Amino acid sequence: MDVTPMMPGDRQVIERYGDGRFRVTGVAHEGSIIVFPDRVVGWPLSDIGALALAHLASVLDADPPVEVLLIGCGPRAQPVPPPLKKILREAGIGAEPMDTSAACRTYNVLVAEGRRVAAALIAV
Repeated sequence: MDVTPMMPGDRQVIERYGDGRFRVTGVAHEGSIIVFPDRVVGWPLSDIGALALAHLASVLDADPPVEVLLIGCGPRAQPVPPPLKKILREAGIGAEPMDTSAACRTYNVLVAEGRRVAAALIAV
């Protein structure tokens, strides 16, 4: 599915997703990833039920800081465990779980608006 918006060339854009991979700004990525406006990092998580604080270290340590973290949970949204949501909130990060498809689309809209957003995406 193509989800490419009109956007300045200095930001990471999610162009395609599916079949266990993503294409972000022309680069193919296998498996789950975290997309920031300026980079993409691998995310060693294939089941959102296993989400732990260690999986979010790159988000918590991001510079500039992330304001909104979209969590693409795979084929359907699942809640963020309350202890993790509290840690993110205390760090000034709003966590929004949704299915991976919605997270890809929402990320592109927010990054186009210049928001400090990241999308942690389980591959579908």
